Amino acid sequence: MATPSRSMSASDWGQLLLLGLLWGGSFFFARIAVADIPPLALVLYRVSIAAIVLHLWLRLRGISFAPVVAKPGSFLCLALLNNVIPFSLIFTGQTEIGAGLASVFYATTPLWTILVANLLTADEKLSVSKLAGVGLGIAGAAVMIGPGLLSNLGGPTWAKFAVIGAAVSYAFAVVYAKRFKDMKPTLVATGQLTAATVLMAPIVFLFYSPAEIVTSGVSIWMAVLALAILTTAFAFILYFNLIASAGATNASLVTLVVPVSAIMLGAVFLGERLEPFEFAGMGLILASLIIIDGRLFRR
Repeated sequence: MATPSRSMSASDWGQLLLLGLLWGGSFFFARIAVADIPPLALVLYRVSIAAIVLHLWLRLRGISFAPVVAKPGSFLCLALLNNVIPFSLIFTGQTEIGAGLASVFYATTPLWTILVANLLTADEKLSVSKLAGVGLGIAGAAVMIGPGLLSNLGGPTWAKFAVIGAAVSYAFAVVYAKRFKDMKPTLVATGQLTAATVLMAPIVFLFYSPAEIVTSGVSIWMAVLALAILTTAFAFILYFNLIASAGATNASLVTLVVPVSAIMLGAVFLGERLEPFEFAGMGLILASLIIIDGRLFRR
């Protein structure tokens, strides 16, 4: 028998909505920053600045970093799945596609998470409603991708698949992160971002010269700082707390909010717009997430 989905408290929903707003903003800030900073360098800036901020926070709170040092392999794996691969793919994709469109493809994360969780966990198995939701969500993704493949609207196909690849990586990451549920969320976030910095630093210094990764634009650096501090350091504390409290599948529902905030920011400040078929696909994904969540029908 399939195990029922874990229910979410009012506090869980509040954290999920706030996290969705923050991560929607990450697409907006990244779209500004990649105009002057190469994608891989932007990943390094994002994770290293966020790691420094969180290390300072741990020091102020008197929290030891020793539990992270005791599990280097686990944190390197988490960093690879949750930072290095998805950030690199998303930022590279955003050199060609807008913030709103990138966030829509990112919104497929819960669909992949449900499939991965069903394969790799014992407490988050597929139910009939989840299966129906996954099917509807995949249809929504097909609606978003299909016309673009035919007409190449909204940017090249490879950029769209790059963001979808990031969503798949996040799905494995959110399931893998369950093994850290007994550790303080602040520690997990700090350990992950520190490990990501260790992985990204040699890559960036190998492929870029210092002149290529430094910009004089004040607005660019403001976007980088917002990306690192608000949408990474603070957001990942919320994220790991939500996984521990509500479970992997429920935590992945945050992507329901992300496209809305990213689209609004992109439309207001960057003059971006989505094609009608992309809105239709997002509507199908929204319906799929409502079915997967199940609370509306139970009420």
